[in-house]
Amino acid sequence: MDVPLFRPGSDPGSSFVELLRAVDHPQSSQQLGQGTLDAGHATTVLAIRYADGVVMAGDRRATAGNLIAHHAIRKVFPADRHSGVAIAGAAGPATEMVRLFQLQLEHYEKVEGTELSLDGKANQLGTMVRANLPAAMQGLAVVPLFAGYDRRRSIGRLYQFDVTGGRYEERDHATSGSGSLHAGTVLKLGFDEGLNLDAAIELAVEALYYAADEDSATGGPDPIRGIYPVVATITTEGFSERTTDEVAAAFERLQGRLRNRNRSDYPAPRDQP
Repeated sequence: MDVPLFRPGSDPGSSFVELLRAVDHPQSSQQLGQGTLDAGHATTVLAIRYADGVVMAGDRRATAGNLIAHHAIRKVFPADRHSGVAIAGAAGPATEMVRLFQLQLEHYEKVEGTELSLDGKANQLGTMVRANLPAAMQGLAVVPLFAGYDRRRSIGRLYQFDVTGGRYEERDHATSGSGSLHAGTVLKLGFDEGLNLDAAIELAVEALYYAADEDSATGGPDPIRGIYPVVATITTEGFSERTTDEVAAAFERLQGRLRNRNRSDYPAPRDQP
């Protein structure tokens, strides 16, 4: 087989998928083309460290291309008693990965008689993300967030991943998904060392609100259907999901603040002559 040569400007670079396309390989469009499967995708999730642990949150929308595939998908799950995982990416593989991850942690605890360390849990999840890489090359990427309460160090900790399974511990907050840029900006501007629980929930709600305002794949609050983002806390007492009423009240307070801000920031409309 001859080594393919490319003219300047047509070099596919380091992408193996683009190389196959450039040489018209039959698998380039059948198996490896990113986005060839119109599967449902989960979008924006986030985690914030606060004084007593970690707050995790995720919107409820799943998309398939330019369509809304589901209005009320769940993206935040308990991994075990003292940790949680939030999914972003292809919804089907991500949900399956969470279920297998939960099973593996439960199996380890039954065999060893103790929980796996938080770093060990993050490493295990990273291995599962890396094993999904062939599917990611077909457009079925899974990029979760993982967080938990480290009882050995008495502190909440959180981790980000990349599509190859790389694990990166973040100090204060982390985001993933299509609206992560906008949510991350809100978290960066609003985070303060030693946030209490109420302030952390308010910040998470605000980050998801602005992500939904800028990213069409991220769902905002839906009071008509009673659908609100899932918000959970992880502390020394374990994983606990906040009630829908609590989250709805936090959104109402945010919207009240925004209404007052908009009244003062914009001039009143004038009658046209």
